[in-house]
Amino acid sequence: MTQNFGSKRLVVGAHYGLRDWMAQRATALVMALFTVALIVQVLLPGSMGYDKWAGIFSRQWMKVLTFVVIVSLAYHVWVGVRDVLMDYVKPVGVKLALQVLTLVWLVGCAGWAIQVLWRL
Repeated sequence: MTQNFGSKRLVVGAHYGLRDWMAQRATALVMALFTVALIVQVLLPGSMGYDKWAGIFSRQWMKVLTFVVIVSLAYHVWVGVRDVLMDYVKPVGVKLALQVLTLVWLVGCAGWAIQVLWRL
């Protein structure tokens, strides 16, 4: 006896939502830890000026942490914007164009931020 009810649609990719959700939580945690580390550095005794600010980012561990945060921020934004575009932009061509523009913009911003970071 064959089954004549229900959907014949094959559902795939249901785990992608969990992966994206976990990625955003992980990148948010990295950014939160960076914020705490930066606040601690700023609140240390001494007057706040360019010398102190440059001194904070002159340490190698802070440069590495900042690099990780820049990459995390770019990925965090990409997941969020991509999900919004996938949910709310229906024409495929417009959706693809916006996704490409978003990627180009994020890579450009991340590259610029890293360039600024390594100049200090």
